[in-house]
Amino acid sequence: MKIKSQKDFFSGVMFAAVGGAFAVGATTYQLGDGSNMGPGYFPLLLGIILAALGILICVVAMGKDTPDEDPIGPWAWRPLICVIAANLIFGVLLGGLPSLGIPSMGLMVGIYVLTFVSAMGSAEFRFKEVFILATILAVGSYGAFIFGLKLQFPVWPSFIS
Repeated sequence: MKIKSQKDFFSGVMFAAVGGAFAVGATTYQLGDGSNMGPGYFPLLLGIILAALGILICVVAMGKDTPDEDPIGPWAWRPLICVIAANLIFGVLLGGLPSLGIPSMGLMVGIYVLTFVSAMGSAEFRFKEVFILATILAVGSYGAFIFGLKLQFPVWPSFIS
């Protein structure tokens, strides 16, 4: 059988792989049963549903008629690297790395850096728009995590607080 839509097919493969990995990972927790669910029950079911959805997408992609066979283009390396780097930098800034002498910069600095680094992956980067977005995210995160959920983690850089 020929793959007629490469984008859909490989999206389905990705969904099936991630769902399968979560389902397998959930089996290390106690599952329980339908009336007395353990901590692994819900992730197992979600993993199975995601894997089944991925398989369904793969099957549809092999039968779907597209005029140009919907080929996959080249990898977008810049956005991929920027988004992954932004998340890693956020983690380091939020808690710091005492073993390397990097102090905690807190939630506010972390969110601004996360937003700017991830936005640099786009060819349409505009400083003013990213700054407004970062401010909205910082205020919203402060409200949700500090006021709403009352989580205890550094908000401001360690040398300020």
